[in-house]
Amino acid sequence: MVTTRRQQQLRLVHPATRKAPYPVQMIQSGYSTPRRENSQEVGLYQAGEAHTPSEQEEAERSAGELVKTFQTENPDADRLPKVTAHFADVSNPTSVNESIAEILQAHGKIDNLVTSAGFTENFNAIDYPYDRMKKLWGVNVDGTYLFAVGVAKHLMERKSPGSLVFIGSMSGAIVNVPQPQAPYNAAKAAVRHLAASLAVEWAHAGIRVNCISPGYMLTALTKKILDDNPELAKTWTSLIPQGKMGRPEDLMGAVTFLASDASLYVTGADLRVDGGYTTT
Repeated sequence: MVTTRRQQQLRLVHPATRKAPYPVQMIQSGYSTPRRENSQEVGLYQAGEAHTPSEQEEAERSAGELVKTFQTENPDADRLPKVTAHFADVSNPTSVNESIAEILQAHGKIDNLVTSAGFTENFNAIDYPYDRMKKLWGVNVDGTYLFAVGVAKHLMERKSPGSLVFIGSMSGAIVNVPQPQAPYNAAKAAVRHLAASLAVEWAHAGIRVNCISPGYMLTALTKKILDDNPELAKTWTSLIPQGKMGRPEDLMGAVTFLASDASLYVTGADLRVDGGYTTT
């Protein structure tokens, strides 16, 4: 599950390891992983509420570190990737459109999109404050929809194919136990079916839309939750056939596959990356 807060940081990566231009990758929120341009692996950065100077500085630092990682792993490259950090309230249409415009101004185009802004809260349904539920849906569902529509519109105006990858959750297909989180589960089910629906609607334009449904992932926020509740960690792990929780790095291959030409005939799919959890 992805656990981030309401306002999200965006990073844009323009790989530059050969003279022919690579696609411009737009990555919304996500996980902190290394990026290896020579193998087309996509790095995702865990975002917080990116509106304070310190948070903006952290985002810029992360972008710089990605370039340094590229230099270390590709010492003979003749060009460096262009990595920039941008910010948006993903649940606000105006903020999303302004962010997309800012990215286009900086990079000229967007070819691929990865959306993973989201958060969860554990409330029983009867006691869940309605205003908080609206925020949860605003980030998880509206945020995915708004960025997908914005990027698809840009691709159609360019008459260019593209790939959109939604980071959903296995919670969109099963009911997690023991924690109560009905609105989150429903939101992730919406993300999964949104991917399928848009895949059919935009197939004529060469735009592929797929969903990745991670299982329990050891992100920074998840680790904090489990540190405070070690018994919950044991319960979760006991339900995973592989006997361990996933790492953010475990999503890299799936994202790379769906964003690349290796999956040109794949659209509307839901790829489970959950250690076998949903097969039992």
